[in-house]
Amino acid sequence: MARRFVDISVFLENEVLSDPPGYGPQIEYLDHKATAQQVADFFPGLRTDQLPNSEGWAVEWVHALTHNGTHLDAPYHFHSTMDKGKRAITIDEVPLEWCLNPGVKLDFRHMEDGYVATAADVEAELKRIGHDLQPLDIVVVNTSAGKAYGTDEYVATGCGMGREATLYLLERGVRVTGTDAWSWDAPFVYTKEKFDQTGDAGLIWEGHRAGMEIGYCHIEKLHNLEELPGNGFTVSCFPFKIRAASAGFTRAVAIFDE
Repeated sequence: MARRFVDISVFLENEVLSDPPGYGPQIEYLDHKATAQQVADFFPGLRTDQLPNSEGWAVEWVHALTHNGTHLDAPYHFHSTMDKGKRAITIDEVPLEWCLNPGVKLDFRHMEDGYVATAADVEAELKRIGHDLQPLDIVVVNTSAGKAYGTDEYVATGCGMGREATLYLLERGVRVTGTDAWSWDAPFVYTKEKFDQTGDAGLIWEGHRAGMEIGYCHIEKLHNLEELPGNGFTVSCFPFKIRAASAGFTRAVAIFDE
């Protein structure tokens, strides 16, 4: 059976507006000419002109947060506990069986920036696409942020998933979710306004904090979700294995059997 792959990840790269100021990655590229002497230093007496075209190797130094680029958040990122008091697992402890499963896409591009999606919104969208959630389905949310990626507006664009919407998924066995926005929750600028008005700290990171009740992971900064149907594909999102970390980079891919 033939398979088609759709890359749903963004690049990890310099100078792309994908994070708040001061939180972006820094990549230093060392080309073959720049590293020729490094190679020669491993072999006393070797001259760089003895190397093919006087070239060494290409390498890169990467200074990044585990939350730069497309990444999978572990329950430990959300809080120190999960599942109502158990120690939250870190990214190296995430069950691999969570990370390769049938995918479901919720199309919330029509929702205004800062809107907090509810359980009713999720239920209505599942009905529209004709999908009954199954345990370990990977549910990704297509917001208006996807088209704003790389612009000044990206971090403040898109709807967020609220506590009750998140728990609706988790209570049905979903353990990995995802979004093309900067955060699973609504952009902070809108939550700040609501907090200023109400003083209700429960509004802050409410979707993330649902993991305190039922542990789960989510993928942030997905891409190309517009290319996906509501269901009928598989998502692969195995995280980079960083010991005791709150997140790991992932090359998230949607896979279609054709």
